[in-house]
Amino acid sequence: MSLTFDAIIIGAGQAGPSLAGRLADAGMSVAIVERKFFGGTCVNTGCKPTKTLVASAYAARMAARAAEYGVVIDGPPRIDMARVKARAGKVITDSRQGIESWLGGMANCAVLRGHARFEGPDRLRVGDEMLTAPRIFLNVGGRAAVPDMPGVDTVPFLTNSNMVELDHLPKHLVVIGGSYIGLEFAQMYRRFGADVTVVEMNDRLVSREDEDVSAAIADILAAEGVGIRVGAKCIRLAPHGEGVAVAVDCVSGAPEIMGSHVLLAVGRRPNTDDLGLEIAGVETDARGYIKVDDHLATNVPGIWAMGDCNGRGAFTHTAYNDFEIVAANLLDGQDWKLSQRVPGYALYTDPPLGRVGMTETAARATGRPLLIGKRLMTRVGRAVEKGETQGFMKVAVDAETKRILGAAILGTGGDEAIHGILDMMNAGAPYTTLQRAVPIHPTVSELIPTMLGEMKPG
Repeated sequence: MSLTFDAIIIGAGQAGPSLAGRLADAGMSVAIVERKFFGGTCVNTGCKPTKTLVASAYAARMAARAAEYGVVIDGPPRIDMARVKARAGKVITDSRQGIESWLGGMANCAVLRGHARFEGPDRLRVGDEMLTAPRIFLNVGGRAAVPDMPGVDTVPFLTNSNMVELDHLPKHLVVIGGSYIGLEFAQMYRRFGADVTVVEMNDRLVSREDEDVSAAIADILAAEGVGIRVGAKCIRLAPHGEGVAVAVDCVSGAPEIMGSHVLLAVGRRPNTDDLGLEIAGVETDARGYIKVDDHLATNVPGIWAMGDCNGRGAFTHTAYNDFEIVAANLLDGQDWKLSQRVPGYALYTDPPLGRVGMTETAARATGRPLLIGKRLMTRVGRAVEKGETQGFMKVAVDAETKRILGAAILGTGGDEAIHGILDMMNAGAPYTTLQRAVPIHPTVSELIPTMLGEMKPG
């Protein structure tokens, strides 16, 4: 059977359903194809379940610290992992069903289940049906990368996808990869009561961040009992009676770690290898990410790529912004460009890291004259009152233009407080605009203007 539409969307992640709604409201006939779960990574194996688990781990941590706040709990708190997992599962199911119901009730929108594959630049096959449209939007997302390390095919391992399905506590969780995904799971499972060791090939954790940020995060995790092994240049896996033996070649520490469970958290790869992109003539880079221009169009007229599969952002908010860019340009007569996006993200350890723009290291590499501000969270009243004084905030400013180049807030509420700086950068406003603001007391954000007033030439 052949079906013709004005637009076809492949993938029901963060960008696809919203674009379907805009196109359908504009009077277009739309088909959206999903081969597995509605909501994409965020809803099913990413943000929704992991931040729900982070919340449970935070509750466990606060229960363990209750006496510090004058709260008496008779005996140590117990963790019911089945209930922890069920709580995260409900968040997944409710979100997934909400998206599916929304699309199912959308006028001018046909929802198809199955694997879509190109049979031409304007044709896709889904099962026994052929779909054609002059506009095709790819929102196929990504998945965990499985590294080609020795022994990986001889042992059971976890990724973020099945990690959120665990309903029991590992005795010893070994996390391969000391970056964003790995560190969130490492801290949460340590707080649930597991022994945890993080193994990182680079010389420090989250090496994308500045060294002081990396060191502070490592100190926070180590203080909670997370083992950290960096500089692991050669990692080998092998079956063992206790689970998995992880051999590491590090500067210091034992050459072998015995883990009951191993989590591979070493990056992501796009879901582009089985779409038939070569048949449509769509170009990808060496890692399989779809090449797009400043308007998210591919090299083939009439085909766009949004979200994780284009390699231009690995977050829910960047995927949604991709939708906004495409919709604004196609439907609203605007010229909204990907290059206008100010990069921001967070690491959801506790305390969280909120980040926007350049790191201090990258700002210094520009050779521009800088102003640098830094303030410890021990000098933030809100953090002191909450008893959560780990971390610091810092900012880098172009001394000549007075524009904020980037900032980091590692501390309680850092993922929220960073938005004051993000908003200034989006508005293109000088730092003096934020410096003159009158923030609410007591908050973390109130000390940002103070920090800006205390900046020194960097």
